[in-house]
Amino acid sequence: MKALVVEKDDDGKTHAGVQDVDEARLPDADVTVDVEYSTLNYKDGLCLGPGGGLVRNYPHVPGIDFAGTVSASEHECYKPGDKVILTGWRVGEAHWGGYAEKARVKAEWLVPLPDGLTTRQAMAVGTAGFTAMLAIIALEDHGMSPDRPEPVLVTGASGGVGSVAVAILHNLGYKVAAVTGRPENEAYLRDLGADEIVPRDELVETTKRPLESERWQGCVDAVGGPMLARILGQLVYGGSAAAVGLAGGADLPAKVIPFLLRGVNLLGIDSVMQPYENRLKAWRCIATDLPMDKVEAMLEPATLEDLPDLGAKILKGQVKGRVLVSIKG
Repeated sequence: MKALVVEKDDDGKTHAGVQDVDEARLPDADVTVDVEYSTLNYKDGLCLGPGGGLVRNYPHVPGIDFAGTVSASEHECYKPGDKVILTGWRVGEAHWGGYAEKARVKAEWLVPLPDGLTTRQAMAVGTAGFTAMLAIIALEDHGMSPDRPEPVLVTGASGGVGSVAVAILHNLGYKVAAVTGRPENEAYLRDLGADEIVPRDELVETTKRPLESERWQGCVDAVGGPMLARILGQLVYGGSAAAVGLAGGADLPAKVIPFLLRGVNLLGIDSVMQPYENRLKAWRCIATDLPMDKVEAMLEPATLEDLPDLGAKILKGQVKGRVLVSIKG
């Protein structure tokens, strides 16, 4: 079978290339899947890049998510012919990933493909869209509502998580404010449903004031760092920010004043180790709440051979929307 393999030379340098791989190299697990589609995520870029990023053992097949058809199963929950999705569980990092024509994984890592989605559409959404949906569910659990007048802020809006979040929020009836540092992406974001474009420079500028005017009822934040710290001081009373990424840094130079005087919430969103029921709920919501015509507008098609170059680009913030990888070429 064909797979994209990352190898490390004796001098410590890593390189990735498509190879013919014997199926005997698949790991031991109870469900084998014929992979049809995968995606490109920031973690994949790290694994494909110099030094191997998150990879610990070589040779390695990256790809942190995939969708396909079960070809063999030793588990009662799945049978050959079932359509399935996998995201997280450190697949593509510590375990054999989705950049191969076959994968063998634990049954509990899989989710059945929900009605209304194809495997292609599932990976057009991928881990990024799954994360966006988890964030929106968490925000709504904490009081965010389309009936309120204040907009919802989405940072890193041109990226994978941000793009899907904008489209879902708009479809659910929210007013959406999208943050971007690239003015050329304004038309793209407005097509997805953004009502307002917020230049990134407006939020990266630091302020000594712990509280500012109340602007946002909620925020899907893929940036973190000083930007998230400032947004906490702009949330309405009782508003929430869902933290999904750290493109702007891992430090959070914030004060506790917004928590004490406005009762704001900072919600951590993890997509890797989510329990099965949460995964199932999120994917079912994606099938009903995400307009697939908007997803099509986000897509950049790719093959396994394209991924080393695209991996370098996503690390530089040069990938807009979603990369859909057709495993069969």
